[in-house]
Amino acid sequence: MAKILDMPKLSPTMEEGVLQTWHKNEGDAINVDDLLAEVETDKATMEFRAFDKGTLLKILVPAGTNVKLGQAVAILGNPGEDVAALVAEAGGGAPKKEAPKEEAPKEEAPKKEAPKKEEAPREARATKDTMPPAPRAQPAHGAVVKNLLTRTEVIPEPSEVGATTNGRVLASPYVRRIARERGIDLASAQGTGEHGRIVPADLEAIGASAPSTQRDGGGRDATALARPSGGLATVSLAEPEVRPLSPMRKTIARRLSQSKQTVPHFYLTIDVDAEALVELREGINAELAGGERKNGAPEGDKPLKVSLNDLIIKAVAAALVRVPECNAQFADDVILVHKRVDISVAVAIPDGLVTPVLRNADQKSVVAIAREVRDLAARARAKKLKPEEMSDGTFSISNLGMFGIDEFSAVINPPEGAILAVGQARSEPVVKDGVVKPGKKMGMTLSCDHRVIDGAVGAAFLAELRALIEHPMRILTG
Repeated sequence: MAKILDMPKLSPTMEEGVLQTWHKNEGDAINVDDLLAEVETDKATMEFRAFDKGTLLKILVPAGTNVKLGQAVAILGNPGEDVAALVAEAGGGAPKKEAPKEEAPKEEAPKKEAPKKEEAPREARATKDTMPPAPRAQPAHGAVVKNLLTRTEVIPEPSEVGATTNGRVLASPYVRRIARERGIDLASAQGTGEHGRIVPADLEAIGASAPSTQRDGGGRDATALARPSGGLATVSLAEPEVRPLSPMRKTIARRLSQSKQTVPHFYLTIDVDAEALVELREGINAELAGGERKNGAPEGDKPLKVSLNDLIIKAVAAALVRVPECNAQFADDVILVHKRVDISVAVAIPDGLVTPVLRNADQKSVVAIAREVRDLAARARAKKLKPEEMSDGTFSISNLGMFGIDEFSAVINPPEGAILAVGQARSEPVVKDGVVKPGKKMGMTLSCDHRVIDGAVGAAFLAELRALIEHPMRILTG
């Protein structure tokens, strides 16, 4: 018997997705776990596989369509089976409309209240209609003065009051000024506003029908006078490019807006001496390159290199072990202090930003971290990460140093309690032993959730991190 296939929930946070590619065509035989389509969700491109066996009788939504969770996308059944009724039921693949279960009480409430307003006795209504209005209480002199000082309404000029009866032109001072600048005679203008009032649109109509060049009394070009006013001159603007939000960009907008609105951020910034860290990285990469040449690595393969970011990840992991209060998150009325150190690493991709998680970073070597981060970043850009590889981190790192950024503040990635923003290792003079020398400095800003981390705790974490980075051999041995 034929059945409708709905869009399943392919990731924990999925609400909709873009059906990118169909891997089966109408009439194809389908087995359980066959790949039907690929769907771009808010996290990555996921595989949509079959849960039943049969024949793909009808595809209800074409590739490239944005599909809501639970929306009908295809019909599966036996060969030759009539699916016209199911196609009609699915609405051609349109999103399902939920019954307004909760709206009925809202509609009944006004019906019950309406009779109460009309239930006054006839005598009472007649008395009310014949009674003179109650005299308005006169405010005290001080209240009158206060009201005059605080009122903000615009009082029309005397020239506008009664303009329809004494032959005067009914127009605001703003319209009069623009008319003077453009050399327009308002006496001959036909107002389209209330009671024949001349509005700015009427001046536009006059300007469109008037000669291209008008002169004022001094012989100046009235059109030229109108340009600097910036009021009613028509400007031709190029149409912007409209880019629909991808599921990932929608999720980024929602989550980061929620973070800034609900998480009380505060920021701590330090400037660390990164010269020793840079030298350590160069030494490690020289050893790795020599070892690969000695072992005869395949030609054409890129040799593994350790980045400054890999060393920073290891240093952050070690600092979190020493200051576990920063490896925490807020949850209702408790604080969860994690015993695992799972670091989310921000990776920029064309659609936005993803944060693959490096599990147990404190227990891995720098070389192992370098390999895993390279793999996670490559699969993130190819949208091949699994949902579980992008969730349940305990701390985040966002590094924009490779883009030439010296310092910035990052938005916390909920539900984590903090994120470290890392700038570039910049060359600048430093003072060592009372002598100015060339050196390397690196700016770091810790964004903290004040519900979880106090200023002193954040400062203690940054002190540990500074000590590790300025004495980087501790990163390798700690």
